[in-house]
Amino acid sequence: MSVTYITAELRRRVATRADALCEYCLIAEEDTFYGCEVDHIISEKHGGPTQADNLGHACVFCNQAKGSDVGSIHWESGQFVRFFNPRTDRWADHFVLAGSRVEGVTAIGAVTARILGFNSGERIQERQTLQRMNRYPSAAASNRMRA
Repeated sequence: MSVTYITAELRRRVATRADALCEYCLIAEEDTFYGCEVDHIISEKHGGPTQADNLGHACVFCNQAKGSDVGSIHWESGQFVRFFNPRTDRWADHFVLAGSRVEGVTAIGAVTARILGFNSGERIQERQTLQRMNRYPSAAASNRMRA
């Protein structure tokens, strides 16, 4: 399978629309060691187009954990549930910041948080460190958390 080239202009547009945040965990790009990447929300493998409305801004950890997946099993219901879609979903409808944990409050949020590893030890430690430095959540992230 070939991968479609994403122009620098489209990358800038995606980052700007995201306020330079990972649209999944809401960490600011400037606070990540590896930065953020443009993510196909629905991967090309599943027929997702390389167009602005199918692209998100994701930190390396969220993007790698998501891979080409589009969802997972929600074990409480036994149903397949799609992941959070930053183009069509509001973050505050599916997640809540509880201390240094990002908790899913819907099936979509729970599945996304689990598969993307929001609450792994390393991710919690990262948020705790940023919280001590008053860098998480950033103002832009706080807006999305209550939007």
